[in-house]
Amino acid sequence: MPSFDTVCEPDLVEVRNAVDNTAKEIGTRFDFKGTAAAIELKDKEITLIGDAEFQLVQVEDILRNKMTKRSVDVRFLDKGDITKIGGDKVKQVIKVKNGIESETAKKIQRLIKDSKLKVQAAIQGDAVRVTGAKRDDLQAAMALIRKDVADLPLSFNNFRD
Repeated sequence: MPSFDTVCEPDLVEVRNAVDNTAKEIGTRFDFKGTAAAIELKDKEITLIGDAEFQLVQVEDILRNKMTKRSVDVRFLDKGDITKIGGDKVKQVIKVKNGIESETAKKIQRLIKDSKLKVQAAIQGDAVRVTGAKRDDLQAAMALIRKDVADLPLSFNNFRD
């Protein structure tokens, strides 16, 4: 029986490369000389550090440009609050989304069930497996998921025939 998995997985190697390129650009740009501007990646969390909120916005803009050039969807980024750290420095933590949350998985499952397509959806950890009798039904389910769940960068893998 044909099936595929719906997942939300970024290319972490490309995310790491984008963060490294951003750090390199911060080190060479004239407007960041002598400031606390920095960026680092630890355990799927990107930490931005700067002297002011304006500087954090600039660093984030550089990061988004680098990620776009490396064809990483910026919808994977989940911005946190800006917090003050020692002195006049501020930091912001940006989480890299990985996996489909349970509410979103239930929404996808309900969407497929309500569509009257001859496919079934099952939540398996942080992925949703869709199975059906015909390949055309599975492709219709993919199109439906892409159209209705536009806020997440979903991808489809493990296609079995």
